[in-house]
Amino acid sequence: MRKRALLERIPWRQLWTEAERGRIPGWSAAQHRALLEPDSAAIDQALSWLNASPHHHLVTLSDSLYPSSLKHLPDAPILLFVAGNPDLLQHSSIAMVGSRNASLAGRQLAERWASQLAELGWSVVSGLAEGIDGAAHRGALAVGGVTISVEGCGLDRIYPRRHRTLAEQIEQQGARVSEFWPGIAPRPAHFPLRNRIVSGLSLGTIVVEAGLRSGSLITARLAAEQGREVFAVPGSVQDPNRMGCHQLIQNGAKLVTDPVDILEELMLQLPQAALERMISSSQGDVQSLPVPALLDSVDYDATPIDNVVARSQLPVEVVLEQLTEMELDGWVAAVPGGYVRLRGK
Repeated sequence: MRKRALLERIPWRQLWTEAERGRIPGWSAAQHRALLEPDSAAIDQALSWLNASPHHHLVTLSDSLYPSSLKHLPDAPILLFVAGNPDLLQHSSIAMVGSRNASLAGRQLAERWASQLAELGWSVVSGLAEGIDGAAHRGALAVGGVTISVEGCGLDRIYPRRHRTLAEQIEQQGARVSEFWPGIAPRPAHFPLRNRIVSGLSLGTIVVEAGLRSGSLITARLAAEQGREVFAVPGSVQDPNRMGCHQLIQNGAKLVTDPVDILEELMLQLPQAALERMISSSQGDVQSLPVPALLDSVDYDATPIDNVVARSQLPVEVVLEQLTEMELDGWVAAVPGGYVRLRGK
């Protein structure tokens, strides 16, 4: 009976008709059928997963819980498995993506920005990958905010495995989402599909760090095709992890150096309560706080301490003391070879 109830909730005829039209470009009919017309074993596994926790849900295109931001996309997923609170899929969301091999400065920026956006009422959406994705999720969680992970496998699996604890925290405080049935393993072809949901759930996509061959550029392209805003964080022209961001900016993405730049672009779509918090927050912006002049002696690339001492013309003990204070306040970070600057004044 449970199998029948599950099957009756899903518009199979509609699914197959849409799949035949090639809703997911590049997929064969056999691939569509594997995803959209599961066999008895797959249904058993899905039922087992759904029954394992009251926080496990199946949301179909016809459900009231289905996110409105996805519903009108030409390649909208017909069903979503959700671990966590499915109501959160209706929240105003911003995606944050970037390199898996992100720099320390990039990860810290992503975490800090995600915290600030979450405090203003935004859901932070990302893909649970290492690097920028993980930092974005952690930033939102750290301030008690909402974060949503869109995953490239069944939700009974966690990829990468080292993010098991992070995934559990997301399920408790936000939502994990996948269109893949429980039991389906992560595969390279799944991640571009996942990316269209990351961008589709969000009013805008922020690319923090990305090389020229980064999957984050796929997410940015999909966001633009979906009519969403694309934001890119600039960096050193010598940093290969920033070349993708610079290419996005050259192609029309908005250059952003602070979350305020993002919120200004999305102001009209911001919930009233979040808008009021943003105005209040901006009046006491951290960038208005006094910062040691020593910050001007630290580059956005690794800067040896000898160079900082020479530029600042301060005693080395004063330099070390102030660098430590600035690191604690989030202005610089210690890296191999010295320090890097994380933000401007």
